[in-house]
Amino acid sequence: MADHPVDEKLPALKMATTGLQHVAAMYAGVVAPPLIVGAAIGLTATDLTFLTGACLFTAGLATFLQTLGIWKIGARLPFVNGVTFAGVAPMTAIVASTEDKSDALPIIFGAVIVAGLLGFLAAPVFCKAIRFFPPVVTGTVITLIGISLLPVAFGWAQGPDPTAHDYGSVTNLGLAAVTLLIVLLLRRFTTGFVKQIAVLLGLVIGTLIAIPFGATDFGPVADAAVIGFPTPFHFGAPQFQLAAIISMCVVMVVSMTESTADMLALGEIVDRPADERTIAAGLRADTLGSAISPLFNGFMCSAFAQNIGLVAMTKIRSRYVVAAGGGFLVLMGLCPMAASLIAVVPRPVLGGAGVVLFGSVAASGIQTLVRAALDKDNNVLIVAVSLAVGIIPITAPEFYHAFPETARIVLDSGISTGCVAAVLLNLVFNHLGRSGRDAHDVTHPMEAGEELAGVPKASAAS
Repeated sequence: MADHPVDEKLPALKMATTGLQHVAAMYAGVVAPPLIVGAAIGLTATDLTFLTGACLFTAGLATFLQTLGIWKIGARLPFVNGVTFAGVAPMTAIVASTEDKSDALPIIFGAVIVAGLLGFLAAPVFCKAIRFFPPVVTGTVITLIGISLLPVAFGWAQGPDPTAHDYGSVTNLGLAAVTLLIVLLLRRFTTGFVKQIAVLLGLVIGTLIAIPFGATDFGPVADAAVIGFPTPFHFGAPQFQLAAIISMCVVMVVSMTESTADMLALGEIVDRPADERTIAAGLRADTLGSAISPLFNGFMCSAFAQNIGLVAMTKIRSRYVVAAGGGFLVLMGLCPMAASLIAVVPRPVLGGAGVVLFGSVAASGIQTLVRAALDKDNNVLIVAVSLAVGIIPITAPEFYHAFPETARIVLDSGISTGCVAAVLLNLVFNHLGRSGRDAHDVTHPMEAGEELAGVPKASAAS
């Protein structure tokens, strides 16, 4: 019996290039949190480089846990793990509330360790939520993942610094458009291996095109050291403060919710649906990776949704490819110069490729919704309201500005709020009691049913 494509081991060159493609897709997402938090603390350039390298290193370790797995740890799906962006706001809040900024990172690390260990213990219970994720829920959540990521690509396309004079310039948007066009042309007119690494080739060609426009900065390569190891507790031994621990535990719940949705999405895409056991193992990898990460000066880790789009687009489903990407992340953490090579890729070029990657995730969600019995108006309402709730943080970022900071950690995540809304609405409409109308006697939710309007349809329409 042939191995499932998820367990397929590809030739070394193909494994390396496709693994590097995964790293290129998620690099910006991994380095952004340490750069933001490090800047808030006021770290020196040397310490900031060290913190970034540490996060790359720990992302690689977490990816190994998730893809290769040990014991009952790891979903053994093609998942890239890295620093979750959900933790940025509470971590910067911890920094702001810490008088001696040298204590900020030890306090953050202590909180992440506790949150990771508690999450590890909770994984077997948390995974039982799988029965609340039928296609109408998973399809909605997968679609929301893609929609929520698209603004990230649009932001990258405009440039790295919103305060810069060339942010959103014709040059930056042009580079993004050219990169997008290159990826599309490669996908349309090439075959085989070249077609599968179209995104990586698009990033390389786009970077070369950007050189004459001065958008490519090779400074990080020249300044980077060849070898560097993330020494354990470089910034001091972990400190444990209750407020910080509670804050990071909330982030852990959000992270576990999003990871559950991501595992369900990827399971559909690779044709190995994630069951309760798989989700429990995947959550153990996330949480254990998070607990270990601070030992090497890294932050909380979770599955990266943007790489789901790469799997959906390339059709390369091997978890060993992503494990190879994890190997590159570890090497980058040990070799700052290697890490800086990825940093050379201009943000607009990355944005152009991101449109394809993140759009592919949304398209996968729509494919799942096709199987969600949308001829039933109950299901249409579930999808409609959940998408609307999930899109709020994207279209109206300040919508929840009056809520407490702790609540906003959840509310400002469209994936989390949309997921919760979809699960609750599915329970109300499809499980609690009986529907007011027969399951097969349905109307479009925008039409007035006779029992609702109280008059014949013909009169209601007049």
